[in-house]
Amino acid sequence: MDIIKNKDGSALNVSVIGRLDTSTAPELESSLKESIDGVTELTMDLAGMEYISSAGLRVLLSMQKTMNAQGAMKVTGVNDTVMEIFEVTGFADILTIE
Repeated sequence: MDIIKNKDGSALNVSVIGRLDTSTAPELESSLKESIDGVTELTMDLAGMEYISSAGLRVLLSMQKTMNAQGAMKVTGVNDTVMEIFEVTGFADILTIE
């Protein structure tokens, strides 16, 4: 998995490329936590994501809760495979997906 972060003032854009699963979720979580201070607009670009597991969903939910308190979070570039997982788990109703 690759994580590409671009910060512009209080906006943070994070691109996740590859598989977000049990082995890579802790890396994404720590990367986001070290970058989230002062961020009011978080964009998670999942265009390069091939797969997301329950561990990955937990990281997204945690970030959504954090951003609810300090700003807004949106998810972009979701492919059909990942969207199906979001729909089955109810995350399609929790996340702002564009």
